[in-house]
Amino acid sequence: MPKLSHRTNGFTESIIRKMTRICNQYDAVNLSQGFPDFDPPQEILDRLKEVSQEGPHQYAVTWGADNFRAALARKQSRWMNRAIDPDQEIVVTCGSTEAMMAAMMTVCDPGDKVIVFSPFYENYGADTILSGAEPIYVPLHPPEFNFNIDELEAAFKQKPKALILCNPSNPSGKVFTYSELKIIADFAEKYDAFVITDEVYEHIVYKPYFHTYFASLPRMFERTISCSSLSKTYSITGWRLGYIIAPAHIIDVAKKVHDFLTVGAAAPLQEAAVVGLNFGDDYYEELQRKYTEKRDLFIKGLDDLNLAYTTPQGAYYVMMDISEFNSQDDYKFCEWLAQEVGVGAVPGSSFFREDVHHLIRFHFAKKSETLNEALNRLTTLRQKFTRI
Repeated sequence: MPKLSHRTNGFTESIIRKMTRICNQYDAVNLSQGFPDFDPPQEILDRLKEVSQEGPHQYAVTWGADNFRAALARKQSRWMNRAIDPDQEIVVTCGSTEAMMAAMMTVCDPGDKVIVFSPFYENYGADTILSGAEPIYVPLHPPEFNFNIDELEAAFKQKPKALILCNPSNPSGKVFTYSELKIIADFAEKYDAFVITDEVYEHIVYKPYFHTYFASLPRMFERTISCSSLSKTYSITGWRLGYIIAPAHIIDVAKKVHDFLTVGAAAPLQEAAVVGLNFGDDYYEELQRKYTEKRDLFIKGLDDLNLAYTTPQGAYYVMMDISEFNSQDDYKFCEWLAQEVGVGAVPGSSFFREDVHHLIRFHFAKKSETLNEALNRLTTLRQKFTRI
């Protein structure tokens, strides 16, 4: 029999999704895979009910329904402080996962190099390899998860085609400052590289931090491919509605890649989601308040249990330090945690290129009662661990 593709030899299944299956197996509170256990806004659900009867039920325009793109352009123009052309500068994708893959395939040829900050969301390395490119990993140093300027420039000196920037960051919760973004921008200009952003947590940022869109920096719109989705902002992770915003000549190519990857995002879901895109600023203020409350509840619980962690500046993840347990295998620790303590987490090593095994990731996009139940179960952590 012929051999299978060699480019997938280093792939494993998604550790995040595997941890969800382990949680289901042991009836653990799932703080591993980052999806809410509460409903989307009622206005969106009401519109979805109407759409289920009246349509549309056939293909939308391949690169996004007209009214969806128009609403998205209005929203993002306000937040990005730049007029976005809905016809020439947007392509709608099947989630931000496809947006990132389409962006990578739009700019990368086999043999190109791409800078990836570590820790990173698990798809980035795979996207790079599937594009035929080679990842260059640059560490973000815990606990602040800052980059070293010399290490970053050394990566740029290798003439990468692009840099992937997740901001706010999954898994660390880091929000890059304007000065940090300016350093990246200067290097991108100096070494003539694109920047592909993943900004799905753009509206989940905790005071005093704030999100700066990389494309809004001077001269950066021209070399930025901005990827995001509606999943986290409107609690509709299963709807798989993502998008790319970029200059017209880049979008022209991204449309072609997207067309041959997935043809188009679901037409009825685009129609229903327009309601959310038309929300006013009060929605995003309430979203920030709600997630700040969830973050504070969860980290106070960790404080009460005297468990070490890094406080997230954005997104909805907490990296907990398990050094005190002297575990040499964070994956086995997370399996044990789900089975014996009843709480699901993701081993930190799945996010790092470096040899890091002392961190695990929790997420707190859950109802207060769910978080309190998880914290209650964690009260038995030390007692049960001594019996391993």
